[in-house]
This record gives sequence, structure tokens and C-alpha cells, in this order.
Amino acid sequence: MSVREEFDAWAADGRDKGMEERHWHTAKHALARMPVEAGDTVLDLGTGSGYALRALADTKGIGRGYGLDGAPEMARNAREYTTGSDHDGIGFVVGDFGALPFADDAVDHVFTMEAFYYSDDPHETLREVARVLRPGGTFYCAVNYYEENVHSHDWQENISVEMTRWSAPEYREAFRDAGLRVAGQDTIADEDIEIPPAAAFPTDSWETREAMVERYRTYGTLLTVGVAP
Repeated sequence: MSVREEFDAWAADGRDKGMEERHWHTAKHALARMPVEAGDTVLDLGTGSGYALRALADTKGIGRGYGLDGAPEMARNAREYTTGSDHDGIGFVVGDFGALPFADDAVDHVFTMEAFYYSDDPHETLREVARVLRPGGTFYCAVNYYEENVHSHDWQENISVEMTRWSAPEYREAFRDAGLRVAGQDTIADEDIEIPPAAAFPTDSWETREAMVERYRTYGTLLTVGVAP
């Protein structure tokens, strides 16, 4: 199944809103770190429901926001959620991560949350991000599915789309290979997920409380920040 087919089905089932709720736990912290100034242009790769751009419009006053998604139904839903919400500067397009429909040096910042690893060619995606960023522009790439997070490794079994699982050093190396300077990399803990007391384990999803703590409080979301030269 293609990315388009997979996530069109998710959008039709309303799972885009569920993604937004789960991702917001750590996405809100990544978005707060972005050096976005009023009037800036931001591209959101794998925009899903479009929540990241709406948040940046509300908190940082972006001038233009473009949400790109490979699934037409996702983009349609995001457009519907945004229409009439005083976010006239935000638009949504269907496109391929490896061929971004933007001119060179066209955007100030790029953000992606839990979507980068769906790219058919992640190296090409990074080159495209570097191409469309203006000098000094930033790329904030947030993922929960990465090598060090051992609790994410079985996610591939639950989705038909091939996913790329890189380690933190592999992300840094790939950013540099694409021409992006690595400005920082760390993990953002998910402090919003409630972790039951030890007596409640095992649960339907977790054998031990220690494993659940490790997943959400230790590994959390890997954030890699690149800067265009």
C-alpha cells in the first residue's frame, strides 16, 4: 500500500485527529523552540490535520504556512479544520517529500512531526528541504520511530508503508550530507502520558512499568535541528 492509500484511509476514519492528540504531547515543545518570527513562511511536511501550522499562527504570527501531505484526504481534512478559524495565511497541498513544489530559498522554516520516516528517499527529502530553505532557515525534524527507541521497533509491523529507522547519529550525518548544519539534537520526554502505578502492570500494552517509563520519559521524541547555510 502506498503512503497516499494508507493515510487516506486514516483520514477517512478520523484517525488524523487521534494523531494530533498523541503528537501534541511533544510537538508543542518542539514548536515552541522554533525561532519563528512574525511574518515568516513555514512549511509543515506530513501536515496531517494541520495542527502545527495553526499553533504557529496562534503563538508566533507566521505570515504564510504551507502544509504538505502525500494523502489528499489528509490535506482535505486539514483544510476543512482550518477554514473559518482566522488562519487565512495557511494553505494545504498534496505533494511528494522528494519533490517539494516550492522554489529555491522560498521558506524560512520547515517542521515535520512523525512523518519524515515515511519518505521514499529520506536523503532526497533532506536535499529538498535544504533547497527550499532560505539561508539561515531551520529544519525541525521530530520522530518517535528511531533506532535508540527500542519500544518503537515493532511499529513497522502495524503499517503497510515502509519506514526508515535511523539512529540519532545517522540523522546528524544525513543532515550534514544534505548541506544542513546540525544546530542541535536531543529528546523531548512525553510528560503528558499518565503512567499507572507498578501494581497495575502488566497492562494490555506494557509488561512492566519500567518499560513504559523508558518509552515516554527517557526516549520520547527525537528532535534534530538543521540550519541552512
